[in-house]
Amino acid sequence: LFINMLPGLYIFVLFVDLIVINGWSVTYSSSQICTIKGSTVDLKCNYTHPDTVGDTVIEVRKLIWYTKGDNYAPVDLKDDQDYAGRIKYKHGCTVAIRDVRESDSAVYKFRFITNHQNGKYTGSPGVTLSVSAVELQVIKWEHKQSGTLAEMTCKSKCLSDLHPYIWVKNGQDVLTQTSSSFSYTFSDADRISCAAAGHRNFPSPSVFLKVFMLFLPDAPRLPSVALRPSGEVVRGTSVNLICSSDANPTAEYIWFKKNNPEPLSNDSQLVFESIQSSDSGEYYCTSENMLNQVTSEGMFIDVKYPPSFPIVSRSFSGEVVEGDSLTLACSADANPAATYTWYKEHEANPLSKGPKLVFRSVQSSDSGKYFCAAENVLKRMTSVCNVTNKMFCLI
Repeated sequence: LFINMLPGLYIFVLFVDLIVINGWSVTYSSSQICTIKGSTVDLKCNYTHPDTVGDTVIEVRKLIWYTKGDNYAPVDLKDDQDYAGRIKYKHGCTVAIRDVRESDSAVYKFRFITNHQNGKYTGSPGVTLSVSAVELQVIKWEHKQSGTLAEMTCKSKCLSDLHPYIWVKNGQDVLTQTSSSFSYTFSDADRISCAAAGHRNFPSPSVFLKVFMLFLPDAPRLPSVALRPSGEVVRGTSVNLICSSDANPTAEYIWFKKNNPEPLSNDSQLVFESIQSSDSGEYYCTSENMLNQVTSEGMFIDVKYPPSFPIVSRSFSGEVVEGDSLTLACSADANPAATYTWYKEHEANPLSKGPKLVFRSVQSSDSGKYFCAAENVLKRMTSVCNVTNKMFCLI
């Protein structure tokens, strides 16, 4: 992480839960949170800043929680349509997210902005939120004269296997504080669901035994892959790939990158907390239960990044003599590819567009300072070449 807090102060730091720089800090109460779908979750933190910087008394002007954008252009959760009507900023730097969804799984960061020109701070690495639904699975059943004896399990990825559950028949609790497994004899008209103890208001979807064919095992359908957030992927941002597939029993997922046989993740989500250009490529997931394994179509991620500092080279080394032919070449790594423009100092109009500036026959009037600008939609970077009065180009 590179941070410029004040003029003349540049510090490189490692990602840790608490980073303190000259009194500027953000501390997260927890860096990993897993919660039940439909519930409300609080993301909590504390922040500090100096009382004064120079002659300025520091005052906090804005508090922002975000998952999209970056430090320079974060998208406030309050302005994000994906969270419309579900966000409430509370005391300090706590934010409450109501009715959480599986698509809310992401890395959340807190940023505060003060009245000082450079008094802006973002806490890293942030809070990783995972949201999991409570799922009811029918393991086996047996038709009897008195009804159907069904053996079921209830589970959530956010809870341990030993967590107790509540089993509900036709809206009424059948057993509370029992294990995740349950056997019971039901009539065909019964409606069954389960909920984790402590989360009674967020049960699994109900199953109607009168439509008992719904209990039959079903091989996974072709998985779908979604990118969150959708749109252009910029280096350094947080990106999630989400794999989903209808199946009974519930499918398990594995992520792969094309031309790499090693699995990347055994979860429905593939998380890039800070995506890099090396992560560009095609990704796909497999969905598997006891009946079958199916593979999704590929999702290609093209990571965009601004030009690197341009490198200027010339057609030959050594002293440049009047009358020589000289070519200056400019190159910079960028995605999308950079365009190049050459300028001479004190001249407003560009000399040339393209990566090369060609002098067919160098004259003494060509002495001066030349600028090569490499630019794409993300940024503009400039390099410099000096052609001295001795006709020597310093690269």
